[in-house]
Amino acid sequence: MIALLVLGVSWGQEPGPVLSVVIAAALGAAVLAAVHHAEVVAHRVGEPYGSLLLAVAVTVIEVGLIVTLVVAGGPETATLARDTVFAAVMITCNGILGLSLWLGAHRSGLAAFNAEGTGAALATVATLATLSLVLPTFTTARPGPEFSPAQLTFAAVASLALYGMFVLTQTVGHRDFFLPVAPDGTPLPPDEHASPPTAGAAVSSLAFLVVALVAVVGLAKVESPVIEDVVESFGFPQSFVGVVIALLVLLPETLAAAGAARRGRTQNSLNLALGSAMASIGLTIPVIAVATIWLDGPLLLGLGSTQLVLLGLTVVVGVLTVVPGRATRLQGGVHLVLLAAFLFLAASP
Repeated sequence: MIALLVLGVSWGQEPGPVLSVVIAAALGAAVLAAVHHAEVVAHRVGEPYGSLLLAVAVTVIEVGLIVTLVVAGGPETATLARDTVFAAVMITCNGILGLSLWLGAHRSGLAAFNAEGTGAALATVATLATLSLVLPTFTTARPGPEFSPAQLTFAAVASLALYGMFVLTQTVGHRDFFLPVAPDGTPLPPDEHASPPTAGAAVSSLAFLVVALVAVVGLAKVESPVIEDVVESFGFPQSFVGVVIALLVLLPETLAAAGAARRGRTQNSLNLALGSAMASIGLTIPVIAVATIWLDGPLLLGLGSTQLVLLGLTVVVGVLTVVPGRATRLQGGVHLVLLAAFLFLAASP
């Protein structure tokens, strides 16, 4: 509630140094509140519903932020959607995934997960990323890394279809593929680190989760002029703003995934990581496709050569990580190094 109050006071203003510090503190508090309420809801509904709920909630608000900034920014933000979505994919598939594997393996020597469910999630993410972010670089209907209206419509429909099929698989068809397992492959019992909350407490936490996420994204938007100024002062390219936005928005999921990995539930963490990447593409691209009806200027979705190399390497390494169903700290470290490479090259292309 305090974060919402700060958001209401600061909305529409150009934050000065003092207000920027207050906004940053409120943003951090909102992130921690979002993680707490997400864990309460997840404990009530069980896995994989809890991870799915948090991923979708964060992504829906992330999409709103992207659309708001694109509409307000005009042609100068033609690549913001691409930069933010690609950053979200790299942060989730390398940062959150790598951190989860590192923490899970540090706890018991091996981080164990279900290869069937995690492999299906990674395959869906790779397909979504290729359809929406890779193909625009090579199509010829429009000059530059841009889809034609018909191509954008196809990518949007395909993204929704793929995401819908995955959600049905995860929650109905093969839910057991997305439940935590022990290193020997046997299913783990439900997480009993606390008594399940009552239905009323879960509903209250769900409401507070939405409020906290709105506060996170709203405060990030208010702070965006400061972010842009800092990015410019460091000499980073303007595209780095999308990276910072993705880092801020994904903080709740990162902390929630780290907490699950520390409890030995690596599968929950991977559900969050890959589910967030999937939702980021599968929900953002259709909304942006509709938004192009009133947006001015081009919408550039195609990745550059450096980004294509990083995405391809991430997919290959991800496949090698997922196939055994178990991982050591080495695999977690490899993914974290890939995230570091992405951040470095985003700042110094």
